[in-house]
Amino acid sequence: MSDAPAGPRMWVDADACPAVIRDILFRAAERARIPLTLVANQWLRTPPSPWIRAMQVPGGFDVADTAIVDQVSPGDLVVTQDIPLAARVLEKGGIALNPRGERYTPDTMAERLSMRDFMEELRGAGVQTGGPPPLHARDRQAFAAQLDRWVASLRH
Repeated sequence: MSDAPAGPRMWVDADACPAVIRDILFRAAERARIPLTLVANQWLRTPPSPWIRAMQVPGGFDVADTAIVDQVSPGDLVVTQDIPLAARVLEKGGIALNPRGERYTPDTMAERLSMRDFMEELRGAGVQTGGPPPLHARDRQAFAAQLDRWVASLRH
């Protein structure tokens, strides 16, 4: 895989990406021959493939996010649960998708950012907000369907 592939690439904010979603991405990268890069501040195992690689970045606040944003190009797909990262990806013309199959859009981003900030304020005040619900089969199916739509859009 060269450093500057001709077509769109897939990027994964991999520190918080569920393994089952990574597996779906691995299969899609192989099948469609689209470069996939997992970015994390820890070492990640990836299958042997010319299309798949892992990029380890130093630990620290937003280091992985910045590495992704620095390299994302218009049309690239970024898989993340991180709302601020998704906003930055959209600003650069990328496509942001969360592991539950929800595609972030400029229309929904302001609302998502304000909800995230509100939840952070609650947590800062000591209110237990709980984490995200477990990933269900329907979430995996929704993710796979959105990923398939993106891959299909590249062929047209």
